[in-house]
Amino acid sequence: MATLHVDKKRPRIAMVSTHGYVAANPPLGAADTGGQVVYVLELAKKLAQLGYEVDVWTRRFEKQPEIDIVNSRVRIIRARCGGDAFISKEYLHRELMEWSEHALRFIRKHGLIYQFINSHYWDAGVAGLRLAEALNIPHVHTPHSLGLWKKQQMETDYPERADTFEKEFNFTERIKHETILYRTCDLVVATTPPQLDLIIGDYGVPADHVHMIPPGYDDNRFFPVSEASRQMIRRRLGFLKPTILALGRLATNKGYDLLIEAFSFVAKRNPDVVLHLAVGGEKMDAQEKRILADLKKRVKKYDLGKRVKFAGFIANDDLADYYRAADLFVLSSRYEPFGMTAIEAMACGTPTVVTIHGGLFRAVTFGRHALFGDPFDRADLGVMMLKPLKHQKIWQRLSRMGAHKARSLFTWTGIAQQLISFVEGRPMHKALNDTEWEEPWNDGD
Repeated sequence: MATLHVDKKRPRIAMVSTHGYVAANPPLGAADTGGQVVYVLELAKKLAQLGYEVDVWTRRFEKQPEIDIVNSRVRIIRARCGGDAFISKEYLHRELMEWSEHALRFIRKHGLIYQFINSHYWDAGVAGLRLAEALNIPHVHTPHSLGLWKKQQMETDYPERADTFEKEFNFTERIKHETILYRTCDLVVATTPPQLDLIIGDYGVPADHVHMIPPGYDDNRFFPVSEASRQMIRRRLGFLKPTILALGRLATNKGYDLLIEAFSFVAKRNPDVVLHLAVGGEKMDAQEKRILADLKKRVKKYDLGKRVKFAGFIANDDLADYYRAADLFVLSSRYEPFGMTAIEAMACGTPTVVTIHGGLFRAVTFGRHALFGDPFDRADLGVMMLKPLKHQKIWQRLSRMGAHKARSLFTWTGIAQQLISFVEGRPMHKALNDTEWEEPWNDGD
């Protein structure tokens, strides 16, 4: 077991993220392990740079160690619950009473004192609420996505499957816990304007109880390079033709099937362009294998076998270069609370098309920072993909201004500072509330 270091001179924060494979080097793309894990780890690192010791609390299962060291001020601590097998995020809440008991024993044994708890997603919110009450400290919750929004989107997109959603997504239980959580914790952190609206309007949370802080990216990793460097990267990665990139977990909501439909529109009009799908993790469960098989059937249906490449998992160290090498990045989600991959792509200078069924498109200006497309309309999304590939001036503008927008608004350092300012009750409180965000989000940068 790693050595437990406790620096009692520094203030300490507890981040709680209970589902998936949370680790110092997480297996991104594995079950329930994606953008949220990146968010939690990057935010923890920046909070540490601001002078805090940070413990990221998660669930211990399989053969994971109790403690995982991220750096000298950030570590991951795992508490057991529900046995040794993986449990999906939809049903993990049933085991979190046991998790809280183990976590509390550990905290008291080692004399840990936290300034506040920041929980992530509703399962961790349930656990964080119990910890905060037991320790009598503030509880800040970041939902990442909302049960009501997801339920509405799924019922709209798949009405023929509506009778299966309750069992698959546990919506009734989730929305009940979310409502209690949002109204009980000390602060709810929305990540997009639509989330802010829904938490206040649909969950009935007072407006002064919710604030918006967007997700971020690591500007030390994701940044543009010279065209000469970019071409060298393209040759190394084998990007020999104009390439559209999409990447992420193999999940239905990511809309890769809709992207293939739209790409069939593009392929007829541009004989050279290829679609590079870096989807899934190193290990796939049965559901992910089914989704991948369906995607391959769609590619065969449109006779796109030579135009669509299924590349699988991209190692974290290589991710920035894949963004840089691509000629276009597409976020085609059916619903997407934010879309961190799109921000990372923009930060690398890659022109980006983002779904209108999410929060990011309200944060950027169409035609200046990115383009917007409706993935349910293959022609609409297809035209948006064709424009930057056909018109060099559009490509150059999106590349330059997208990177500038990402740097000006979405770095982790600024996000960590906002979170601390909210908790400490500084005058930034009002300046970052809903109405005051209208200017920064649409400032014409």
